Amino acid sequence: MTPDQHALVNVCHTASSPQVFDVLLGPERVDEAISYAASVEYSQFIPQLQPEPGLLTVLERLALYYPLAIATNRGSSMVNILDYFNLSHYFSHVVTHLDVERPKPNPDILFEAAKRLGQSPDELLFIGDSEFDKQAAQGSGCLFVSYKWDGGLRIDHHTDLLKILNV
Repeated sequence: MTPDQHALVNVCHTASSPQVFDVLLGPERVDEAISYAASVEYSQFIPQLQPEPGLLTVLERLALYYPLAIATNRGSSMVNILDYFNLSHYFSHVVTHLDVERPKPNPDILFEAAKRLGQSPDELLFIGDSEFDKQAAQGSGCLFVSYKWDGGLRIDHHTDLLKILNV
């Protein structure tokens, strides 16, 4: 994969749909792409997803000690994904790019998550897998742990988080 191709894959993985369409199609086609995307039934793809190993164990433990929330550049599919894998009950709040004016890398989504949790951003630990996540955390004042990439304090398995938090 060329560096340009890798950069495009990264945008597709980390950015919100409008951001992805802007990069791939250009600003003049964003509205058309968003309209088309709204007509696609994404739930058909959810069975192709697989939770990361150890995720359930970690969520069960963390939920005993902390309120948990999701802050994602995904849109309406996030709730369906959580429901499909029976994970919704672990999270008191789910904040998507649809809930804020500006998606990550802007910190708005983490400010909104903190508000919903009744916490200040500097009381939150945000685990992310992209540079956009790191930038949002830095902009909000959240502590940040990078998942499977070198963006700071790194974990490569969800259970590593239990060791960091000593739970």
